[in-house]
Amino acid sequence: MEQLFPHFIVLSFIFLYILFQSPPTVGFLREAHSPSPIRLKTSQPKDNGLRFNGGGSFKVALFADLHFGEDAWTDWGPQQDVNSIKVMSTVLDLETPADFVIYLGDVITANNIPIANASLYWDQALSPTRARGIPWASVFGNHDDAPFEWPMEWFSVPGIPPLHCPATNSSYSGEAVKVRLDILPFPYQSEEYCSFRGTQRIELMKNEIEHNNLSFSKTGPKDLWPGVSNYVLQVASSSDPESRILTMYFLDSGGGSYPEVISSAQAEWFQHKSQEINPDSSVPEIIFWHIPSRAYKNVAPWFAIHKPCVGSINKEKVAAQEAEFGIMNLLVKRPSVKAIFVGHNHGLDWCCPYNKLWLCFARHTGYGGYGNWPRGARILEITEQPFSIKSWIRMEDGGKHSEVLLSS
Repeated sequence: MEQLFPHFIVLSFIFLYILFQSPPTVGFLREAHSPSPIRLKTSQPKDNGLRFNGGGSFKVALFADLHFGEDAWTDWGPQQDVNSIKVMSTVLDLETPADFVIYLGDVITANNIPIANASLYWDQALSPTRARGIPWASVFGNHDDAPFEWPMEWFSVPGIPPLHCPATNSSYSGEAVKVRLDILPFPYQSEEYCSFRGTQRIELMKNEIEHNNLSFSKTGPKDLWPGVSNYVLQVASSSDPESRILTMYFLDSGGGSYPEVISSAQAEWFQHKSQEINPDSSVPEIIFWHIPSRAYKNVAPWFAIHKPCVGSINKEKVAAQEAEFGIMNLLVKRPSVKAIFVGHNHGLDWCCPYNKLWLCFARHTGYGGYGNWPRGARILEITEQPFSIKSWIRMEDGGKHSEVLLSS
């Protein structure tokens, strides 16, 4: 009997691993959060691109700093992921119809995820949007491919530290598989079950794109490596698919596996790309990345938020990129650039004017990450005729505040 015990652990672990490979179902999401039935909508096929809806508007929800997988081996961590799903579900149900969602970085806390494929957590973060048939795009933050950080408490027991490898559905069940690899036979002592190498940016993005027809994310040009999420999306008129009304740029602001910076190569790519598709700056442009540029420090309110800035929380200093290599100089010189949107700082949600454009924070959406400020999401509503960009914050309790016109 004693000889069979390790094999029983192995078989149980394998069973859990296989069982929870399938993605969560819509029915489960209803059970976890059900303010109203999930309303599936007709998705925008990638071949047809993005378009303003029949009412002449394009509504976007920004989900920032979800931090799925944080403290994945504890009871607390998985519960935060459940709470984050409820926040996203509330926002999407209240902002119906939402036309697009942007995951604005730090989708996962990779430095807390001891499994080989962190895309399992990434996929869970996408689930509320996917279940409602809403297309989306994503950019990377500094935590999405950060190296694993070994918890000190794991070393407080005698002998080989017990490895706490979360089950692949841990964000939903609150359960974790705890197994000591030193008692497993050799074939099972592999990173298939417990791994600390992390999942690279390119792997995360490829997995998202290959397994989700609603994803508009792109891996970006290879010559911008190690940055990955560098790409552009255009939104066409509701009446004419050849008429471009809005251009959205996505840039990888680094962090995690490399410095927190937008490189000179990325700035040069933006310059060439914008001249190629919008040479006369006649089409309005908005920009998305995760870590604020240093320009955000220049406009940050000192204490309370006063006009012309608009927002509700100003609880910390701007944690800016490590350096500037030209991207802001290019953006402020383009009259077509209307606003930049970032995450990263959980205690900031303001928008402030900077030269002729706006610098905006999103709102901390996830229950992972630092800070206990109420969660929510920044909403953008772009109108086709006449063109305008209006934004507000939608909170987890259903409240709405901090409305601002960003096209003025």
